[in-house]
Amino acid sequence: MLAASGHRISVYKATLDETHPRIQQLRSLSCRVRNLKCFPRLQPLITRLNLLVLAWHLAVHRPNLVVVSQGANYDGLHFGYLCRKLRIPYALVSQKAADHFWPPDKSRQYRRNVFEGAVKCFFVSQHNRRLTEDQIGADLANAAVIGNPYLVPADSSFPWPDAGDDCLRLACVARLYLLDKGQDILLRVLARKKWKGRDLHVSFFGRGINAEALSDLAARLGLLNISFEGHTDDIPSIWKKHHALILPSRAEGLPLSLVEAMMCGRAAVVTKVGGNAEVVQDGVTGFLAAPDEDSIDAALEKVWARRGELREMGQRAALRIRELVPANPAGDFADTLLDLARPSDSRAVIELGGSGA
Repeated sequence: MLAASGHRISVYKATLDETHPRIQQLRSLSCRVRNLKCFPRLQPLITRLNLLVLAWHLAVHRPNLVVVSQGANYDGLHFGYLCRKLRIPYALVSQKAADHFWPPDKSRQYRRNVFEGAVKCFFVSQHNRRLTEDQIGADLANAAVIGNPYLVPADSSFPWPDAGDDCLRLACVARLYLLDKGQDILLRVLARKKWKGRDLHVSFFGRGINAEALSDLAARLGLLNISFEGHTDDIPSIWKKHHALILPSRAEGLPLSLVEAMMCGRAAVVTKVGGNAEVVQDGVTGFLAAPDEDSIDAALEKVWARRGELREMGQRAALRIRELVPANPAGDFADTLLDLARPSDSRAVIELGGSGA
């Protein structure tokens, strides 16, 4: 949106996929898109080389604003530190904060300095903001919560699935990454005798580094009422065939799959991590659980007992999520960045870096 409006954008991205439609679109808009080298065995050296390249670019071009997009809340701070040293305004975006990871004491001051030196620290949930503040030991007056763009129409309603049978169909839409997404917990719950005997099917959508491990675990547990559907960008097609979302996450920001499911009129079974409990009202628009087997099993029992109410719960979820998330989050974010940049010559150079960019 910024590039299409005539602002000058440079993008630095690790493990760049040159064929990705979004990357090609950026290039068509005259964006400078550069690949940050990433070789795990040489990571300390590569990180220093990347920083030298960025330092040269920043020193020469002196952008109005640098945006560091992080996959979590600390993985791109070295880019923010570089901007701080060069006295270039920067904003941090944190897509996740995990309760089970606290930074070592010796690095807390460094992290606190980078967060406090930003013109703005963006988080995707109040939980993530509060947790980060606790972890670094500072109240961030420059913090704000923003929404991510979602892949379903904001003003559409979706028909209730009619598969011609009584099977309860749940979808787990998430990266196949156990440390955060916890699909292994759900598989072990589904391996309990009672669930194997019920007319229930769970479809797993997504790809990731634990795809083989999850497939092997499902086979070891003898699960026949699950399927791995791979990745899809056609999110509405998922909710045309499934009655509810289930996410057994160990850590989250605010999952887009939850926002999108609610937008499509589907209730959700989610764990009380990240911003999940900020958008799901237990027993009203979905069900909340702790990220452990017994708690998820209990939540599933509630779903099973109230499966005849899921359609009505989904309708409430659709109304509620539209009260909580903006209709045009990308446009709102672009406007906010322009306000922060305050370019003197109507141009803003925005650098995107970090593993979450």
